Amino acid sequence: MRRSGHRVIAAAFLVLSLSFLAPADLSAQNVSLLAPENLNQPRPEPPFDLTGMWIRTGNERFDPPEDFVLTPEAQVHYDAAAAAAAEDKIYRNDIGLCWPAGLPIMMTRVWPVAMIQLPTGIYMIQELMNSVRSVYMDGRGHTDPDIAIPSFNGESIGTWEGDTLVIDTQHFVADHHWLHDRLGIPASDAMRIIERIRLEDDGERLEIEYRITDPKVFEGEWTWIKNFRRANDRDITEVECLPDLNDHMPTVQSDYNVRSLDQ
Repeated sequence: MRRSGHRVIAAAFLVLSLSFLAPADLSAQNVSLLAPENLNQPRPEPPFDLTGMWIRTGNERFDPPEDFVLTPEAQVHYDAAAAAAAEDKIYRNDIGLCWPAGLPIMMTRVWPVAMIQLPTGIYMIQELMNSVRSVYMDGRGHTDPDIAIPSFNGESIGTWEGDTLVIDTQHFVADHHWLHDRLGIPASDAMRIIERIRLEDDGERLEIEYRITDPKVFEGEWTWIKNFRRANDRDITEVECLPDLNDHMPTVQSDYNVRSLDQ
């Protein structure tokens, strides 16, 4: 009996120890990334901290692969954009008309991105239209598709794989959302983006590998790499998109911006 009692006490102690070491699953309780009970959960030390200002470098092209095959629905937009470009026009310039850029464009333009890393997640703020992206890293999974609210930046869930941060983003909106606006390649609500992020050169360079699938738009997988440098000499400023201030821009003039296939 005494040995059995010792085993019961040891098992109870082990359970208490494991519950202390493992972060509690607070996602079902709608606990925010900034809630003290979430921030104060014990977690392993992350391999690196992304906090800082980052600006894209290099001339990596954000163009589709050579064997890129669009769906018939997406091909219509692609052809219309090519026809507009042949006339020195822009096809459906939603970003110029103040629609959010969303992912992946938010992470591919030359505008700087401020990143703030916390134990529970990472906030990324793109200077272009001051778009905010939240990467949840508190153990929660993706929201059930039946109740998820689609957005331009999607729902990003981050996890660590060794010294690499892996971000899985799903639940996107489709209307006025582009995978590649210049080429007229739309994004759909089936798009999924996997980013693999590594910190290189003693923390001065950020390498992000993107892998995109969107079966409603194209076949297979679209992969490319972007590099960012740390920019300690600047901060994010307020950059709003206001139609009344942009009337002078040729991209929003009706005879330049092709809005429909009829034009």
